[in-house]
Amino acid sequence: MSLPRANYDPRRVCLNPFPEISLGKYRRTVGIYLAGGLFAIANWAFLDAAILSAHARSPWGGGDGGEPAPVPVHVTFVDWIPGICSLLGYIVIHLIDKDRVRGDEGFGDARAVWRARLLLFIGFALMAGGLAGSMTVLILKYVLNDYPEQFKYYGYANVSQSVAMMLSAVVLWIAQSTSGEYEYNLTI
Repeated sequence: MSLPRANYDPRRVCLNPFPEISLGKYRRTVGIYLAGGLFAIANWAFLDAAILSAHARSPWGGGDGGEPAPVPVHVTFVDWIPGICSLLGYIVIHLIDKDRVRGDEGFGDARAVWRARLLLFIGFALMAGGLAGSMTVLILKYVLNDYPEQFKYYGYANVSQSVAMMLSAVVLWIAQSTSGEYEYNLTI
C-alpha cells in the first residue's frame, strides 16, 4: 500500500482523492448557472449548424478542370433526432424527485423508489442514445461520404450538442443535490 496508514480510509474507492473545490456559499448558484450555460451552448451549436446548412452553397473553387462542383449537404430530420432524444432524456431526468431516488424522506413505498430509479435510467438511456445517434450520423453521413470540412461541421455540432447536454444534466443534478445557502440541516 503506497499511502501511510494514518492517511488511509478503507471506505475510499480511488487511490488518489478527488480535489476539493470550494465555491463557498454560492456553489449551488454557480452550478445552476453553469448547467444553464452548457445547455444554451449545446442548443446554440446545433441551431447554428442548422441555419448555416439552410444557406449552404457549393464550396468556392469547385468544378475546376472539368470536374463537377460538390453539392452542398443540408441538415435533415435525421440530424435532429439525436438532439430530440437528448432533450427528452434531459427533461425526464430533471422531472424526478431526487429524494425519491435516494429513498429518503420516509417514502414507505419501495415501488415508488424503484419506479423513480427506472425513470432515471430511462432518462440517461435517452441521453446516451442521443449521443450514440449523433456520433452515428457524424460518421455515416459526413465522414464516410468524404464531404468538405465546411459540411462536416454539421456533424461535429450535432455531437457537441449531445455531449454538452449530458454535461449540463450532470452539473445540474449535482448542483441541485447540494444544500442551498439558506438551507439548514437540523438533526437531533
